[in-house]
Amino acid sequence: MNKQAEIQTRTPRQIAELYFDCWQRKDFTDLRALLADDCHFAGVLGEASGPDDFLRGLQGMASGTDSLEVRARVADDSDVITWFDLGMAGAPATAVANWTHVEDGLITQVRVTFDPREILAAG
Repeated sequence: MNKQAEIQTRTPRQIAELYFDCWQRKDFTDLRALLADDCHFAGVLGEASGPDDFLRGLQGMASGTDSLEVRARVADDSDVITWFDLGMAGAPATAVANWTHVEDGLITQVRVTFDPREILAAG
């Protein structure tokens, strides 16, 4: 099976699992192939468009991540919601909701929401 066919057979849930696995490993090589050319990220701390900008932002978050514990994940045919606790900058873990939208085996959108006050105060 070629690489593109392999990517397209992954479920949105598997893609979201890889997204968080790469974040925890702080290695985004595997994730790059799963980002659509026009992917977009929007979150409390910023926005990013396109794979390079997207990965640059996620690498920045990962470099400041002390802990990341996934609590729950719910998925359907194209959307995944991941609820997780994020520890950054020595702040207490913050509850985060991450919505990942997948089309044709590629991440097209990610939206993240959380209360950043403790992270910003610690940073």
